[in-house]
Amino acid sequence: MKNTILGFTFIIATALVISCTSKTEEPTTTFDLVTAKAEIEEANENFMALVAAGDSVGLANAYTSDAKFMSAGAPSVVGRANIQSAMAGIVNSGITKVDLRLENVYGTKDLIAEEGELSLFVGDKEVAIEKYLVLWKKEDGKWKLFRDIFNSNLPVE
Repeated sequence: MKNTILGFTFIIATALVISCTSKTEEPTTTFDLVTAKAEIEEANENFMALVAAGDSVGLANAYTSDAKFMSAGAPSVVGRANIQSAMAGIVNSGITKVDLRLENVYGTKDLIAEEGELSLFVGDKEVAIEKYLVLWKKEDGKWKLFRDIFNSNLPVE
């Protein structure tokens, strides 16, 4: 009887140790590039609406806090405050509309690369046709522009 009690105690102690030391699996989320692309397309629609509204604050908030904006013919600007100033300059230059045409996205759950073409408008007049690359990064659960560079399709004069 004593051996039975000792054996039973040993089995229970072993089970407790094993159950306390075994890891519970954390739920994993699977990255889906198709879903990410749809989210980026939605962010692009929002960006175009903000340009049409002339909202430089809203445009700056579409970027990550550590973003870099690299437009042709100007030095790069880093951070939302500086990006807001750059966006205000673009809006104040007369740009009233941007048409973003996403061509491809590549990436992982951490970083998405988008390539596309864009047109800039003053009123109804198309004033520029350009190409762009954007790196998107999640911040506060949303894809935001992390690196943004674009340049003209026109030949250098």
